[in-house]
Amino acid sequence: MKITDITIDVIERRTPPVRVQDERADLGGTTTQGVLRVTTDNGIEGHAFVGTQAGNSSQWMDTLIKTLKPAMMGRDSSDREWLWSQLDVIAGHGAVIEPVWAPLDVALWDIEGKAAGQPIHKLLGTARTEVPIYATYPPRHDTVEGFVEEALQLKADGFSAYKMHPGPLHYKQAAIAAAKVREAVGDEMTLMLDRNHGYTFREALYVGHALDANDYFWYEDPIPANDIEAIKELTNRLETPLNMSDTTGFLFHEAANFLQQNAVRLVRGTVRKLGITGLKKQMALVEGFHKVCEVGLAGSSALNAANLHVICSSMNCTYFEYWMPKEVHQWGVKEELKINERGNLEVPTGPGLGIELDEEWIAAHKIATLS
Repeated sequence: MKITDITIDVIERRTPPVRVQDERADLGGTTTQGVLRVTTDNGIEGHAFVGTQAGNSSQWMDTLIKTLKPAMMGRDSSDREWLWSQLDVIAGHGAVIEPVWAPLDVALWDIEGKAAGQPIHKLLGTARTEVPIYATYPPRHDTVEGFVEEALQLKADGFSAYKMHPGPLHYKQAAIAAAKVREAVGDEMTLMLDRNHGYTFREALYVGHALDANDYFWYEDPIPANDIEAIKELTNRLETPLNMSDTTGFLFHEAANFLQQNAVRLVRGTVRKLGITGLKKQMALVEGFHKVCEVGLAGSSALNAANLHVICSSMNCTYFEYWMPKEVHQWGVKEELKINERGNLEVPTGPGLGIELDEEWIAAHKIATLS
């Protein structure tokens, strides 16, 4: 199947604003994202969404059309490994192109599944058909009580695992919040904490001891991902495993470097940065080191489905990350991923990604088409 066209429907939508209490941009409000369409000469169209759950993704869309489209036009839609091998060449001068390339890779896998009449997880090799989830909000609170209330509400809503984002809450208050949340929800709820690189080493160690004392499942991105010696020291001194990293530049080779240096016990990955091809490689790499690859949010309905397909092709991931509020990352499809009666997400069974675009909604929110 030869690629005959690549276009992007530019979508502008509004969601209720969510105030984020850390260094990142707020979520919600006006968001610009894209619906990627890759067309082949036999009429099959592969889909993916471009952009994350917040902000304006126009630059990503522009780069995809101007840089990646010329490289792929006329090539076979199965040339995913060729594309992976050419990313550095296409980007040029050491630039990072993975986040832009990732939706294109997902759309190529969608084509492959549709042509075969199989869901992507079948093509990758199915290990399971559902996966547990943990719920998480962006850092919204500036008091210990706020996080306790958040955890209790999620527990009441039926979630059995919760990841706290303490944001700029003073590190000693964050340690207290970690203990108070555990006390409030009891032993049956799995807990994690993610500081998004915001602590110094001493602050991270202090909070880490509180996580050890309260049986936290992992400690995510407490310090910058480029401080590998400090990360190794935290790994050696804490019982709670470090989970690194959701930072933009932490990609396949960075994960390999962490594993080689035995810096962490858990490694982060997502199709949002690596595509399906890269995430599958990373999960296998991590498994080879007897570590676990925990997959982070992809940021849109189409890429979340892609994440789920990869997760279900391996047993080497414990949870699916389920962000709240749902409205910031769920859009453009007729049916969202559903939580079943066991509190798990079930992988789609239709061909390719197994999603159906809501073309009426897309047409109502489209402001341009890039080609």
